[in-house]
Amino acid sequence: MSLKVYLSGEIHTDWREQIVEGAKGLDVSFDSPVTDHAASDDCGVAILGAEPDKYWHDHKGAMVNAIRTRKGIEGADVVVVRFGDKYKQWNAAFDAGYAAALGKSIIVLNPPEHQHALKEVHAAALAVAQEPPQVVEILRYVLTGSLPG
Repeated sequence: MSLKVYLSGEIHTDWREQIVEGAKGLDVSFDSPVTDHAASDDCGVAILGAEPDKYWHDHKGAMVNAIRTRKGIEGADVVVVRFGDKYKQWNAAFDAGYAAALGKSIIVLNPPEHQHALKEVHAAALAVAQEPPQVVEILRYVLTGSLPG
């Protein structure tokens, strides 16, 4: 068995690298959105032309990024959605909802203080983790049936 895993959400910490490193040796391939914040914000105007209005600047970027995000989520066996400490991360909530609508297996990753705010997202997930190593152990268990330790 192999897994395609899409790593969605927060881009300000190294949680993705922790999961990818921890999953070495497992039959897992990873994909994610563009995590260079400036490139992600400016891709639309860099490719399609400048916009004097910030709304349309952001809108162009969101639409271009959505091509990658939709493809990544649709092609994934498992979608990991990380909600971090900074910013509102509405895009992560949207990704979780899209994945749920597609019937994808979802693992939510967030600090315990977000429990209440994310209760509806958690209800759609098959697992809720607090640390990247827990995600790795879930993937290892799914692929090998092995428990940690």
